[in-house]
Amino acid sequence: MSATLPRSYLFVPGNRPERFDKAHTSGADAVILDLEDAVQPDEKPGAREAVLAAVSAPVSRPTWVRINGSDTSWFNEDIAALAAQPGVAGIVLPKAETRAQIDAVLTNAHPTLSVLPIVETARGFANLTVLCAAARVQRIVFGTLDFQIDLGIDGDAEELHFFRSQIVLASRLAGIGAPVDGVSTTITDIDAIEADARRGRRFGFGGKLCIHPKQIDAVHRAYAWSDAEREWAQRVLAAVEASHGAAVAVDGKMVDMPVILKARRIVTG
Repeated sequence: MSATLPRSYLFVPGNRPERFDKAHTSGADAVILDLEDAVQPDEKPGAREAVLAAVSAPVSRPTWVRINGSDTSWFNEDIAALAAQPGVAGIVLPKAETRAQIDAVLTNAHPTLSVLPIVETARGFANLTVLCAAARVQRIVFGTLDFQIDLGIDGDAEELHFFRSQIVLASRLAGIGAPVDGVSTTITDIDAIEADARRGRRFGFGGKLCIHPKQIDAVHRAYAWSDAEREWAQRVLAAVEASHGAAVAVDGKMVDMPVILKARRIVTG
């Protein structure tokens, strides 16, 4: 995989090691081995051991680990076992709210380790600037489901527009990667998954969490330029070149520098 940040992150329960290899061949840009929501309390220690064994071996794609939250008894043990492993691309930090949580993850961490804080509470959202500015934060993840519960919001559409925009803005100001949108709960409605992903892209998100391999292709389509978009961009750039600096219009619309820059981004993206 190139240096481009992942479009898709596929969650795999940490207590299902038989699925780890399949996840890495699923087509997802990155895999998250999950020790938090997907694992029942009595299975946490065993899941950690399974994940530790997996990240000790070389893998062909980035392997991330979602550890348990800082308010749990497993937090420090997860960090001690996994943050220093060279096979872990980064730690996905649930219910991220403070710089201290991120600093705790980075204590004795491997020097290449990155952090993906999940903003899924009101306090986390209020501290966006702090989280974005913390060391080794690659990008922010929007935990939409828990966020709705924490704020008493009923809906994932216009109800979250303001919050999505602010996360994108804070990420841009901090100079970190475009954020990652939350999961779609549907698995079989591919059109709905793609629509969800395209909405995130329109808001400025750069990727999406996935909970099933069937969601990956739809997410990738949403984050790829369509044939029509590429054709438009080529026509714009051709018209600009042919104009020799004169004003030019394409499809009845004036082509100014922002349009040219967008066309270049599409052609080279």
